Amino acid sequence: MPSFDIVSEVDKTEVKNAVEQTNKEVANRFDFKGSDARVEQAEYVLTLYADNDFQLDQVQEVLNGKLAKRGVDVRCLETDKSEKVSGNKVKRITTVKHGLETELAKKVVKLLKDSKLKVTASIQGESVRVSGAKRDVLQDAIALMRKSISDFPLQYENFRD
Repeated sequence: MPSFDIVSEVDKTEVKNAVEQTNKEVANRFDFKGSDARVEQAEYVLTLYADNDFQLDQVQEVLNGKLAKRGVDVRCLETDKSEKVSGNKVKRITTVKHGLETELAKKVVKLLKDSKLKVTASIQGESVRVSGAKRDVLQDAIALMRKSISDFPLQYENFRD
């Protein structure tokens, strides 16, 4: 029985490389001379530091550009509001979401059941396994997912006949 998995994964090394490139560009830019603007990474949590909100937005923009160039979808970033740190410094915490959250997984399963396609979907941890009788039906399910869910990046892996 053919099947595939719907997942949402982010390559950690690409995120790390994008953070390093962002720090390098911020250190070399003229408008950041003498400032403490930087990005720090702890697993999938990125902390952006700057002297004021405008510079913080600029650092975020540079980071988003570097992530996009490295193939990391910026829709998987969840950005908090900026907060004041000691003195006149500000910071912002940005989380890189990976894996399907249970809400989104339930939405995917419900969408597939309501579509009347002859597929079965089951939640398996941080992914959804979709299986059907024919390959064509599975390709229709992938097309439906691409059309319906546009606010979160999904990948379709482990396609088996």
